[in-house]
Amino acid sequence: MPSRTTGGTGPVAITNRAPQDSDERGGAGEDRGTGTGPGTETGPGTQTGLGKETDPGKETGPGKETAPGAEEAPQLNSPLLLTLLLLTAVMFQGPIRGALSAPVMQSWMTVFVAVMVQALPFLVLGVLLSAAIAVFVPPSFFARALPKHPALAVPVAGAAGAVLPGCECASVPVAGALVRRGVTPAAALAFLLSAPAINPIVLTATAVAFPGNPEMVLARFVASLLVACSMGWLWHRLGRTDWLRPPARASHEGQGRGAAFWGSVRHDVTHAGGFLVIGAMAAATLKAVVPVQWLSLAAGHPVLSVLVLAALAVLLSLCSEADAFVAASLTQFSLTARLTFLVVGPMIDLKLFAMQAGTFGRAFALRFAPATFALAVVVSALTGTVLL
Repeated sequence: MPSRTTGGTGPVAITNRAPQDSDERGGAGEDRGTGTGPGTETGPGTQTGLGKETDPGKETGPGKETAPGAEEAPQLNSPLLLTLLLLTAVMFQGPIRGALSAPVMQSWMTVFVAVMVQALPFLVLGVLLSAAIAVFVPPSFFARALPKHPALAVPVAGAAGAVLPGCECASVPVAGALVRRGVTPAAALAFLLSAPAINPIVLTATAVAFPGNPEMVLARFVASLLVACSMGWLWHRLGRTDWLRPPARASHEGQGRGAAFWGSVRHDVTHAGGFLVIGAMAAATLKAVVPVQWLSLAAGHPVLSVLVLAALAVLLSLCSEADAFVAASLTQFSLTARLTFLVVGPMIDLKLFAMQAGTFGRAFALRFAPATFALAVVVSALTGTVLL
């Protein structure tokens, strides 16, 4: 059997020579035999045992380098994608400018910018509150503040929505923080629905928008709170844990409270803001293509007017702080139909659906949103019949 001796005066080490690899480097095969003595050599440029060496230009272990001529494939990251998008816009700026000058695109841009400008400040407020709850409020606080029985915790959480001066964009991340803190989902969902509809800013805006109908403020408060509590109880009764995905949270263990707070803010703004943009784009698209004449035809029918304004509230995706003024301008519709517009909008619209799906999962949104819409339409129509 072939053997190889070591250099120097040391003992002779006999190695079993394995077949050479098919890919020879520099015409020299690589001996894969196993040596029995320290410092055994297996081929030019390669040494086994102590002080192991590899072929020139090839390293192993931490900081591994590739062989000369080998390059890693480029990866598509966010800066690269943004650069490509900007270059594409510059190259095709003529056709893009012409498309944006069309009336339908001007209407689209107006609605999109309006939704974003209205919603973004309250989204920031919501994620600030969410981060404060996650970092500074101990989990035991919610156990003491809410009743232990979920059926009793739902109305308490629904009534607590009156203290948050924000819209639906703010309520989603706050509700997500409540779920992460161990609050029963039924109570967190009741808070999610009630907060954007019964807080002091919204009720004040409603009173200003309807100065001749002060009963509209009471009707909106009662109908919104009834829908929020009813959906919480319905989820407690029929909801399943696998339908609601626990909101994800980046880990900030080992950091100070300040660093954890701002890390949580950045996480929620990036996460919820993306779905807000998607919802605003969908609302602008639908607003630009829906003919205005359809509204005039539907206003004269009592039942159809309620359904049309309910659907319009979903499509327009207005902020709850501004929807009262839009509803007040729809004078061709009855007060009951306009109440439906004010109750449905803060609870389910396009951007809210997108944010709910991003926070709690698509399986949750596909079940929760239709049930909320149907219940909000029924409750607001009955409340309007009694109070208006």
